[in-house]
Amino acid sequence: MPGAAGDNAGVTLEKPPRLVHVVTHGPHCLDGMAAAVALARFRADADVHVAFAGYDDIDAVLLAVPVEQPSAPQELWITDISWTDPAVDQHLRALLASGVQVYWIDHHRTAIARHAAGTLARLPFSAVVLSDRYAASKLTFEYLRAQHPLAAATVAGLDRLIAMSDDHDRWIHRIPGSRRLAMVVSVLGREAYPELLASDAEVHFSSRMEAAAVRAEARTARSLALAEATRRVQTIPGGTTVLITALCRGYPSDVAEACATAAGDGVIALYDVETLSLSLRRSPTSTVDLSVLAEALGGGGHPAAAGAPLTELRTRAVEWLADTVSTALAAIRR
Repeated sequence: MPGAAGDNAGVTLEKPPRLVHVVTHGPHCLDGMAAAVALARFRADADVHVAFAGYDDIDAVLLAVPVEQPSAPQELWITDISWTDPAVDQHLRALLASGVQVYWIDHHRTAIARHAAGTLARLPFSAVVLSDRYAASKLTFEYLRAQHPLAAATVAGLDRLIAMSDDHDRWIHRIPGSRRLAMVVSVLGREAYPELLASDAEVHFSSRMEAAAVRAEARTARSLALAEATRRVQTIPGGTTVLITALCRGYPSDVAEACATAAGDGVIALYDVETLSLSLRRSPTSTVDLSVLAEALGGGGHPAAAGAPLTELRTRAVEWLADTVSTALAAIRR
């Protein structure tokens, strides 16, 4: 006679794996990408789902994280980004109420200032790490290493990847190859994630990464040519700061590096026609805090590299285009 105990004798019911959601900046950002890789390596025993968010869709990506009664432990890691929509606060509150552990790690000064001022809702996060000492990937890596010392030995091969990410994102560029690695991520986007997840301790390039680097170098040359053709230089009244403005077609850090040699005490403002956003960089001798400048323009970042969406510029460009073309069209129809 069948019975429940007899039917299940000797059967081991496996628990579903821990589900880890990662929402990070990307997919063309080395810092956000490296943070996701660090989490995936440390949480190798879990089912890790990575979602990348650009500055224009951070709120939407966070709101898409499902709120459901978890059948297994769940975590949400928010790295290298912050949100602006109050609806996200409510959504995170619902996730926390359902039992999801939520972690927030960011290094942008705008996020740090907003949190300190209390303009972000005070939510019972499992942990909040906000600091501009390092890039978000290194903050994430150091936090994970401190919280999971037994796993740290198994992911020691991440040290160089994290160092390169921090070196490039804070625009220090003292580690050979960090800029080229960032270019690879810029070209491959989401496809860079599995490549970096499988990379060795020295971050040797796979054939796919090497091919992407070659494409990136060619595209950087085209972007630099556009910047040189559109460059405008002016000295800001009341000081010695030189402002260089130009258009670029991707790779703003690399274009800005070339512009910085002629900037002196300079700020480089590049409008990227691919991402339709502003990238701000500064020369090595400049002390201008670009995070403050970017915040004044509706964006954010850190002292040496920042950005803003400048959505009003898109509207103005279309208005100018409409006026110019309509005037010409009217003239030829007379």
